[in-house]
Amino acid sequence: MKGLYCQLAESNEDIKFLFQDKESVPSVYGHYVKLQVKVCAFSPLNTKLLKELNLQEDFLPIGREVAGVVLEVGPKVRFFKPNDEVVGILPLDCKESGLSDILLVHEHSLVKKPENVSWVDAAGTICDGLRAYMALHTHTHVSAGTTVLVMEGANPFGTIVIQLAHHRGAKVISTVNTLEDKTYLEGLRPTVAKVINLSDGKADLVDSCLEETGGLGVNIVVDCGVQLYSKEDEPVVKQHLPHKHDILSLLSVGGHWVTTEENLQLDPPDSQFLFRKAATISFLNEEVWQLSNMHQGKYLHILKDVMEKLASGTFRPQLDEPIPIYEASVAMEMVQKKQVKKKQIVRL
Repeated sequence: MKGLYCQLAESNEDIKFLFQDKESVPSVYGHYVKLQVKVCAFSPLNTKLLKELNLQEDFLPIGREVAGVVLEVGPKVRFFKPNDEVVGILPLDCKESGLSDILLVHEHSLVKKPENVSWVDAAGTICDGLRAYMALHTHTHVSAGTTVLVMEGANPFGTIVIQLAHHRGAKVISTVNTLEDKTYLEGLRPTVAKVINLSDGKADLVDSCLEETGGLGVNIVVDCGVQLYSKEDEPVVKQHLPHKHDILSLLSVGGHWVTTEENLQLDPPDSQFLFRKAATISFLNEEVWQLSNMHQGKYLHILKDVMEKLASGTFRPQLDEPIPIYEASVAMEMVQKKQVKKKQIVRL
């Protein structure tokens, strides 16, 4: 059985993706189902988190967002039967690649795929949908009349956040870094209230947000990372991101900032600024659901709701055309280096 794996160098920066043959899948047991994978979606690999959790191995499996058909179920499986079409996210400690033809998966990692949802849409939306729900429901409480700022809203995650915010009746502001992305966001329905193009340096993020909100500020900010230092001291890949002080300045009273920046540092003046606004910061880490079974039911409910939103047309994901498996290693390298704009999907 062949799958795609990641081989790390000592520095954890020089990453190689290669195909490896693994042992055949064992017989089903307990709460596990045997899954025939139809498609697999790619997300960047968080090698730092895996190292901190002592989950690093010589070869790390790639491809955790999968959709497929149940072939066989274990004696304790309650939610599925053979021939069910399912979708899910493989756990962090899974030893097998999602690009394997056959997988053994715990039933609590899967939900049923609606009949009118394609394999590609299901696998390509499940993770970004989960992250969007965490940003707008777990960490904050978006509702009608709320103003939401989505940084880089034209990327796959940002698009789902915008669509979920619109579904809840919120007013959405978004940023872009290219004219192509600006055109895409302006074509979304419902419409984005304001698209701020930061590529030419003419638009000021704080002034634009305060102008759009009548000086009150934004209720919820969902970022894609921020600058922590001066622009000259940041790596090139982060120089297009807003500075943390800009985000703090545009928050409303009682506002919420949901960040993906795991190394965010707040100085005492930053904390005092948040205190005066009674504002909060939350860290968006979707892996937390895999690290604790305390909220397993809530986790599965979110995944089911993501599929329902996809089936109803509320979610319309940003997906690239499916690629064949022999192009998977090249595609994953581009995903890891953040060189792709759309979600990469492999059809098996």
